[in-house]
Amino acid sequence: MKMGKRGATASLLILAMAATGVAIAQQPAAPAATKEKSVLTSEREKVGYAIGVDVASSFEPVAADVDVAALRRAVENAFAGGQPLLSQEEAQQTDQALRTTMMVRAGQPVPGMAPGSQPPPVDREKVGLMLGSYAVGPSLAPIKDEIDLDATFQAIATLFAKGTPLMDRQQAQATLQAYSTAKQAAAAGKNREEGVAFLAKNKTQPGVVTTASGLQYQVLRAGNGERPVASSRVRVNYEGKLLDGTVFDSSYERGQPVDFGLGQVIKGWTEGVALMPAGSKYRFWIPSELAYGSEGTPGGPIGPDATLTFDVELLSVLP
Repeated sequence: MKMGKRGATASLLILAMAATGVAIAQQPAAPAATKEKSVLTSEREKVGYAIGVDVASSFEPVAADVDVAALRRAVENAFAGGQPLLSQEEAQQTDQALRTTMMVRAGQPVPGMAPGSQPPPVDREKVGLMLGSYAVGPSLAPIKDEIDLDATFQAIATLFAKGTPLMDRQQAQATLQAYSTAKQAAAAGKNREEGVAFLAKNKTQPGVVTTASGLQYQVLRAGNGERPVASSRVRVNYEGKLLDGTVFDSSYERGQPVDFGLGQVIKGWTEGVALMPAGSKYRFWIPSELAYGSEGTPGGPIGPDATLTFDVELLSVLP
């Protein structure tokens, strides 16, 4: 996950409310039972607090409707790998109730509701469970061991209660950016080492050919059709994997081949597919510099400097 994007991934509902400028009177939120920190000392505390500032900023329009203790309970449950503490049906009902309440507060007409009437009270506990089970918990679970959850919820409770946080929003964003950059660098280094080691061993395997660029390939099925050039459009079936075997893309799974120009894809594909006669199937091992490089694919699934494996079946060269 890209840190600093909590507001983008947390809740479509909250973003929609924020985009329409809906505002509500804030009420003090009940803080979770944690030991208050007056100084953030460790990196885990700083990152955790910065995430809390980001989460609280995302949910600010509905702060008065969120039970912070329930939110934390749902997040901890997600960290433990538990099933959501609120069913999807209850979450949808809670979402709708919150939408209705926000529209009434903003003076907007609600379909099916008489003007001047009030919606039923929003269940603050269910709102907390909904956000924790379906937004915050799953979003933070991949980095649960790298953050101090007490610090996260101290920030949330403080900002919901309109208190003075230990870190303002600008400082939080800087902290998250530094954290993201460090993680990116560490992942890139690991991927580079694994890729170099894999390719060095793989090139010695029977049937594997290494080109001058570093691309490796193996013929899985020979073809005798037309061979494309770098400017050709082709129709292919393919499956892409990470070195650990994780499939990140597959036209086979979608049940439909793909048409594209060889000048529109990563360098490894441009070079590799141009080696294939129509009707053939090749396996390619593509080093990072011929794939997605140091950026990978933002937000995943391809990490920085990752070496990739593709099985490609060239069905035809298009007119």
